[in-house]
Amino acid sequence: MTTTNIHEAKTQLSKLIEQAVNGQEVIIAKAGQPMVRLVPVRSDEGPRRGKQWRGRVRVAKDFDKLPRDIAAAFGME
Repeated sequence: MTTTNIHEAKTQLSKLIEQAVNGQEVIIAKAGQPMVRLVPVRSDEGPRRGKQWRGRVRVAKDFDKLPRDIAAAFGME
């Protein structure tokens, strides 16, 4: 694990990024207090799949109709 202060991180950002990409934990601290963890972006998620809510959610037939009291509150009636 590498812990570095913000000033040092600014001057060695490329090196710290390379360490994170290679699996090493990199912590950036301010006044000795850990503030952030530098981690690589992982795109190992597969494509999104749909229809997991099919049969679980029901949309009312009047879903997109504005109720009169709401329309009146906004002066739309």
